[in-house]
Amino acid sequence: MRGTIRVYWRILVAGFRRQSAYLLAAFGGLVANTTFGLLKVAILFATVRAAGGELQGYDVALMSTYIWVSQGLLGSVNLFGRIDIADRIKDGDVAVDFLRPLDVQAAAITTEVGKSLFNLIPRGIPSVLIGGLVVGMALPDHPASYLLGAVSILLGIAISAATVYLVVAAPGFWLVETRGLQILYMVVSGFLAGLFVPIWIFPKWLEMLAQATPFPSMMMYPVDIISGRVDVTESLVLLAVQLAWLAGVGALGQVLTRAGRRHLEVQGG
Repeated sequence: MRGTIRVYWRILVAGFRRQSAYLLAAFGGLVANTTFGLLKVAILFATVRAAGGELQGYDVALMSTYIWVSQGLLGSVNLFGRIDIADRIKDGDVAVDFLRPLDVQAAAITTEVGKSLFNLIPRGIPSVLIGGLVVGMALPDHPASYLLGAVSILLGIAISAATVYLVVAAPGFWLVETRGLQILYMVVSGFLAGLFVPIWIFPKWLEMLAQATPFPSMMMYPVDIISGRVDVTESLVLLAVQLAWLAGVGALGQVLTRAGRRHLEVQGG
């Protein structure tokens, strides 16, 4: 057991180090995050003020927190549908991965989580700090919000990696090309995750539709927890929902991986 944990820890660290080689790209991402964050400030602040200073529980300060935390998570939460293992499945190189004494799905997700954690350092955290200094934002009243928020962010990152594996990578065992799935995922995920506007200001039917998917667990719930929009009890409920989605998406990914391996062996002889 310890040996397995040590192996996956090394995979996590390897993903972290691999992403650290792209510092210029991270800086470019920081500039983009900040620029679009300021655009969202102009639009959403005007929306709140037009609603009389409060919109579905959001005042200007809380809306600012939502904007900058969500922008900070943009480089770490996979809403674009890109994952390295998808190319290996498409090219057939995944056959080599199956020969290794590791779970293909778990190794792929762990690598992506490592890469995403690095992005928090040069891109995510600075985005939030810039937003706080330039625009200002609300801070949570309870210190536990920071700890629970950190756990929620980690779960959100893992859920996004597991969902991309399930939706974009695993179907590659049967499909010749999965770029269409990637584009569909990119279009749907950002909207339902609460990247553009909080899902709580959606029409009720659309809010319920969003919550029936794993996407709010990737971004909206972590933002709500770390911003203090929800109290500790509600935060624990959201964490439980995130854990349920991670387990469910992971289990479905495992089923497709095993079925894909059998299909690969049949096709390859």
